[in-house]
Amino acid sequence: MSVSGSSSAMRVAQDEIAVRTAPRRSFDVTGEVASVVREHGFVRGTAHVFCRHTSASLLVTENADPTVREDLARWFERLAPTGDAMFRHTAEGPDDMPAHARTLLAGHSLLLPVADGELVLGTWQGVYLWEHRAAPHTRRLFLTLTGEFELPR
Repeated sequence: MSVSGSSSAMRVAQDEIAVRTAPRRSFDVTGEVASVVREHGFVRGTAHVFCRHTSASLLVTENADPTVREDLARWFERLAPTGDAMFRHTAEGPDDMPAHARTLLAGHSLLLPVADGELVLGTWQGVYLWEHRAAPHTRRLFLTLTGEFELPR
């Protein structure tokens, strides 16, 4: 990894990714986030990814074995069960409040390092959007890239 370079400039760029989801699943969005980094010529700094919804989450987790995400889904169901009588907010159905609770547990944003134009992730890490609702949605992820960009040639 390089530390500094004379052919880049400090600035900020913003972009958005739309993801069509299926019910209660996680979606690998690593490639989409990496594409935005490349398309903007982002060299080094941080990529802030923000989920613009209260019933979907963002997480960095295991990308090699899908049973990890299946286990996490069961764990979240145990922590915030669908249809639990404890939840009074059911305006959009019995999965409404549990989806909000799961989002609070998993998180709605990520701050990812970028070096040499690539996301800095561990060997077995991926970036995932997690749909907590029982119906499909189109989810929007807002990205803010802050750091050094390639200068136009």
